[in-house]
Amino acid sequence: MPKETSHRGDELKGLGWSDNDVARYVELWEYRQRWGAMNLEREDRVFLRKAESALPKILSGRAAAKKSIKEKTYYKWLRFHLDAMVAGEAEMALNDGDRGAWPVMLEAELRLLDHYEPVLGLPDTLKAKALAPVRETLAGQVAALGTTKPYDFEAPLNKLKETENSRWKHLRVGDGTDRTYPILSADAVAGFRAEAHRELQAVIRSTFPSLAETDKSELSDD
Repeated sequence: MPKETSHRGDELKGLGWSDNDVARYVELWEYRQRWGAMNLEREDRVFLRKAESALPKILSGRAAAKKSIKEKTYYKWLRFHLDAMVAGEAEMALNDGDRGAWPVMLEAELRLLDHYEPVLGLPDTLKAKALAPVRETLAGQVAALGTTKPYDFEAPLNKLKETENSRWKHLRVGDGTDRTYPILSADAVAGFRAEAHRELQAVIRSTFPSLAETDKSELSDD
C-alpha cells in the first residue's frame, strides 16, 4: 500500500465530514508529517486514526488483503506449539482440571495478541525474543513446586519438518534436553494464568515497535 504524499481532506468532506473536522484532520496530518505522531496528544492521535480509517484504502497493482492476526507467522508458530502441548497432555493422564504451565502461558500470550493486534513484522518478532526468558522464569516457578511430567518440546516441530519445509524455530532456547513439563493443580491454574498475563503483557505492550502508539487500553487478566 503506497504512502500518501498529501492529505485527503477533500475525500473526508465528500464522506460527509464537517468543515471543522476536515480542517482538524488536515492540520493534524500536516503536523504528523513534519514532527511525527509521537508529538501529538492522545486524543489527536485517536481522531487522526479515526479519520484515516474512514477513508478508502489506496491500493497499487494487485490488491492484497491484509492478514488477520491469526494468519501472522508468529501467531501460527505459537498456536502450533500450544496445540502440540494440548495433544501431549491428553496422553499424560492428568487429574481433572490440572494443566501444564506452558499451554496456559501460550494461551495468555495469544489472547494478548488478539487484543493488541501488533503488526508482527520483523521489528516486533525480534523484540518478542524478550518473552522467552519470561516464559522460562514462570515455568521454573511452577516446576519448583514439584509436580512435573516429561515432554519433548522439540519433537512436534521436528516431525513437522520431516514433511514440510518449515523455517520455524523451537519454542525454547537450548539443546532440547530439558523435558521438564511443570503441571498446575486445578486450583492453581487461574492464579498462574493471571500472573503470566501480567508479565507477558508488560513486555508486549512496552517493547513491540508497532504498539508504540497504540491507543488500546490494557487487557484485564480475568
